[in-house]
Amino acid sequence: MHNLNDFLTLIEGFLGGSKWFPILLIGTGLFYTIYLKFPQFRFFKHALKVVTGKYDKPGEKGDASHFQALTTALSGTVGTGNIAGVALAIYLGGPAALFWMLVTAFLGMTTKFVEVTLSHKYRETDEKGFITGGPMYYMKNKLNMRWLAGFFAAMTIFSSFGTGSLPQINSISNSMFTTFGFNKMLVGGVLTILLAFVILGGIKRIAKVTEKLVPTMAIIYFVGALAVIFYNYENIIPSFVSIFTNVFTGTAAVGGFLGAGFSYALTKGVNRGLFSNEAGQGSAPIAHAAARTEEPVSEGMVAILEPFIDTIVICTLTGLVILSSGVWTEKLPNQFQPTDMVVMADQYDDTNEDDREKLYHYLGGASDLPVFTGDLVVENGEIKNELSIINARSVAENIKIYDSEDNLYNGKVAISNGKYSSENGVTFKGESLVHSAPLTAEAFTRSLLGDWGKWIVSIGLLLFAFSTAIAWAYYGGRSVTYLFGVKGVLPYRIIYCIGFFIASFADTTIIWTISGITIVLMALPNLIGILMLHKDMKSTLNTYWDKFKKEHPSEV
Repeated sequence: MHNLNDFLTLIEGFLGGSKWFPILLIGTGLFYTIYLKFPQFRFFKHALKVVTGKYDKPGEKGDASHFQALTTALSGTVGTGNIAGVALAIYLGGPAALFWMLVTAFLGMTTKFVEVTLSHKYRETDEKGFITGGPMYYMKNKLNMRWLAGFFAAMTIFSSFGTGSLPQINSISNSMFTTFGFNKMLVGGVLTILLAFVILGGIKRIAKVTEKLVPTMAIIYFVGALAVIFYNYENIIPSFVSIFTNVFTGTAAVGGFLGAGFSYALTKGVNRGLFSNEAGQGSAPIAHAAARTEEPVSEGMVAILEPFIDTIVICTLTGLVILSSGVWTEKLPNQFQPTDMVVMADQYDDTNEDDREKLYHYLGGASDLPVFTGDLVVENGEIKNELSIINARSVAENIKIYDSEDNLYNGKVAISNGKYSSENGVTFKGESLVHSAPLTAEAFTRSLLGDWGKWIVSIGLLLFAFSTAIAWAYYGGRSVTYLFGVKGVLPYRIIYCIGFFIASFADTTIIWTISGITIVLMALPNLIGILMLHKDMKSTLNTYWDKFKKEHPSEV
């Protein structure tokens, strides 16, 4: 398993983990922000009016209202990225990673405005009479690049698993296991049945479900987050300071060791920001294409609100919860995952400055340290060998090993190049740093809510992530329709549900690595495409705004 993870990590490092992709993503948003004269500021108030239906006209073509299109798109973006993704970004890149998430969101407001407008402008009607759209249609109908459209559609199908299916259920099952002790496979089975029921109903059933789920879960999560932040009020200002200082040096403590470095903060912040709000990925335009309006720009206006709600509001709240509570630097009891863990050949003490420095360079890939190969001798769950175990980028403490029936283990555990296989039938438990959903769940307990805070995270994550999986099944289905016709949608949905179930008990690190790969492969053709259509976009915006000023002079 660890060989697969190493291979996937290598690919992800070349794509999302490198500097070229964050530069392309941020650069595209920056270009359009300047080129269109800061539309996220100019049209924010107008966008709020459009989404309420103030300017709707009867008889316009489409399958969903502006608000339903917004909530469907938000249901695809507000998910694990807001709960687990923020925690992972801070865990890997420090508080400065949250700064880059916010930068990605601010510029992403313009990027999403552009991609939704262009996709809506060149939408089509499928063979069953439903509206269908997305970046593949402007690539085909305007750019005349069918090969690029086909590649984007194929990558959207892969990304429907990497963004919408696998990480969502994995985070749900982990959260339910951590909070309530629910069996991961059981959680996955129940939710897979519910998922199949919803997605087989098409966009109208999806829209009806999401327009109720999204506002409800957002309010609950918002109130719970504020309870934690204000309970730790003395840490609010230091938390903000930690986000905006050391942005380019990355010297905040990360992973139990010194400094994440600028590159880590940038790449992890930008990639998690993209995973959270999907601005530039090209997914939301597929939902917005179904909106009832003949004005593509008006639907683009609605899309401006998404990164603001998703990242600037919700992700900032999550980040402040984690930072103000202080849990991101604490070692907490947890069950180790094989891909998060490495058995070192020597002993290390992370309170020792020299050892901290060695481990920092080792975890950053700048140097090698000897790892253990051989048998661990275990008596009553305790390791008798003199060595250290690194878990979740920290030196693990109070380690116990348990057998398949959760009894203290006696015997030997084979280790190869610092790794063990879960096929050995044993589990490692102890205290170390944690990341993703369990980190956010623990942070929510640091208030008057106490352990009830975990309920908010678990239930919020359940609703957030489940609605994301629903929306992405629609995105993937639209892409299947584009490539293979309507006949391919049912087989796709069956495979989607199977993958959803399997990911409920799969390794979290592998799931997130796959996610990082598919996001980049989907976003890349979309970013290239919208840059090529910059003149078309500006002309379309100017035409719309000139017309609006004539029809509503008192509102300009």
